[in-house]
Amino acid sequence: MTRLNGAQALIKSLEAEGVDVVFGYPGGAILPVYDPILDSPIRHVLVRHEQGAGHMAEGYAHATGRPGVCMVTSGPAATNVVTPLADAMLDSVPMVCITGQVALPAIGTDAFQECDTTGITRSITKHNFLVTRAEDIPGTIKAAFHIATTGRPGPVLVDIPKNIVDANNPDAYFDFDYEAAQYDLPGYAPSVEPDLALIDSAAKLIAQASQPVLYVGGGVLKARGAEALLELVELTGIPVVTTLMARGAFPDNHELCLGMPGMHGNYTAVTAMQKSDLLIALGSRFDDRITGRVGAFAPDAKVIHVDIDPAEHGKVRRPDVAIAADCRLATEALIKALKAEGYPASAPDIMGWRSKLSGWQETFPVTYEQSIDGELLKPQYVIEQLRDLSPEDTIVTSGVGQHQMFASQYWEFNHPYTWINSGGLGTMGFSIPAAVGAKAAFPDRTVWSIDGDGCFQMTAQELITAAVEKIPIKVALLNNAHLGMVRQWQDMFYDERLSEVHLGYDMPDYVKWAESMGCVAFRVEDPDEVEATIAKANAINDRPVVIEFRCLSSEKVYPMVPAGGSNDDILVDPSQRSPETAAEAGSNPDGAGSAS
Repeated sequence: MTRLNGAQALIKSLEAEGVDVVFGYPGGAILPVYDPILDSPIRHVLVRHEQGAGHMAEGYAHATGRPGVCMVTSGPAATNVVTPLADAMLDSVPMVCITGQVALPAIGTDAFQECDTTGITRSITKHNFLVTRAEDIPGTIKAAFHIATTGRPGPVLVDIPKNIVDANNPDAYFDFDYEAAQYDLPGYAPSVEPDLALIDSAAKLIAQASQPVLYVGGGVLKARGAEALLELVELTGIPVVTTLMARGAFPDNHELCLGMPGMHGNYTAVTAMQKSDLLIALGSRFDDRITGRVGAFAPDAKVIHVDIDPAEHGKVRRPDVAIAADCRLATEALIKALKAEGYPASAPDIMGWRSKLSGWQETFPVTYEQSIDGELLKPQYVIEQLRDLSPEDTIVTSGVGQHQMFASQYWEFNHPYTWINSGGLGTMGFSIPAAVGAKAAFPDRTVWSIDGDGCFQMTAQELITAAVEKIPIKVALLNNAHLGMVRQWQDMFYDERLSEVHLGYDMPDYVKWAESMGCVAFRVEDPDEVEATIAKANAINDRPVVIEFRCLSSEKVYPMVPAGGSNDDILVDPSQRSPETAAEAGSNPDGAGSAS
């Protein structure tokens, strides 16, 4: 045992948990902890805003599967990480956030930079702690990492008063032994192993289905279950849809991959779920963006729902078989059960169903009209060029809006853990800091942040962090001079009455701004310049790169299921509509023209 103060014990505890990087910003209440960082092998990345620290920790966690760690001070710093904590909670991202707090005697006195951090974050963390004794720090950190990474992953916050980490406080010292540190979590016992009787029931439903679909969500990636999923698909021949949070969990280039379902999913993925007779939901939660109007969603489908969080079962759609277990373990058990039933030889013939799906894929591919001479760029074209000119294992992060949907639609994801975005909370400004976190985790991988001009203006200051810390991310800024998704809705559902969505192409000057933050920057307006400029960016690896692509502001994301509508109302690209449905497009959510 070694006698340490609370600050030293906190850093040693992080080291014992295998933490190699912390994203943070110092301040008064957390300042004592920043002194022992100087003697630690842990890398500290100094952000420019506390929100950036949280999103960087998320990006790190998405890319590695290990918990990301951020550390900030009390009061406004703690409130600045509320958004990343809520984002991580909704997307089940393992994260440990350490916040400073005013000294214990000052709590409740409205002291300088005091706020009720644990109270504020109780509903947006998996758990949080207020540590009151220095000797409790090791056990609390051990508990925080355990909670963040077991069961359904999520963020855990540890709030630490200044006096228990103060090297000048004799009461802050104790005998440190991390291995011996204890914690008590009564009632916390996540279900991991599947109930084999329920697995057998699921196998029987699969054997009876003629139009099954595997509905794969982000839980498969959190469980590191991509290999097991591929084996299940190869065994059964069942087609797969991958939600926005599961892109890459199953390779896009596989013949049984239908792509992304949902509000902006492709026609085949959306309609396959709608017409299925069995949905096998793996680590997915029947989000409203997937289901459309719930009462009209997949009306003839039975449901097998595998999720480690039993609270998800029946929350939106009542399952016929509900399995509370780790997705990978449940998938492996299902494979074993199906093999025991004689698969693949005994598998039902679903070739008629697969043929129908192939017909839809051929008739309604995701498509767009190419630019004509003199037009600005089409964002879809930019994504295609980025995809084709970048390494196959490139990690892609995105903000939220049209560019997010275009990236998911037009990038081909054939490797798991290469797509990082904000799904549940839909956090604008997520992309750039998340890219920094991913690149810090994998410095030898290419990391492209695909961002919109609205998102870029929210967190672009973290490019300074990237430049100073030598974390050379690449940013594709799709500048359409508008809040693009908001404009799309106003065009379609508000009689083109554009209210407060225009940002402008020239204010700010993105190239000068990026250069002032230590980046190499380019501006592209001509389609003929796109390929060469991307090649230049990919060749620069000693500093961040920003390419401003000036894109058409009128371009819309299709397909689209209008809010409040049924998935049967899906609007495909205008070029794929009949004259009747083209005339109906954009009338109202319940009467929008569909492709069929």
